[in-house]
Amino acid sequence: MTPEHAPETYVGLSEEEAERLARIRGWSVVRSLPPGSIITMEYLEGRINFEVEHGVVRRVWLG
Repeated sequence: MTPEHAPETYVGLSEEEAERLARIRGWSVVRSLPPGSIITMEYLEGRINFEVEHGVVRRVWLG
């Protein structure tokens, strides 16, 4: 089950704060990646992805 809140609320937070908040809000998988990472595009319910640059969340997507 996916927590109900706007993913863009994480943009601008530090990586550590975003990960902490995501876990509190109920995300079962939290993934932080550097810009340009090569990843598979399979959808995984309950996962939130952060693109992190210089320790700050720049982009967020679900799945």
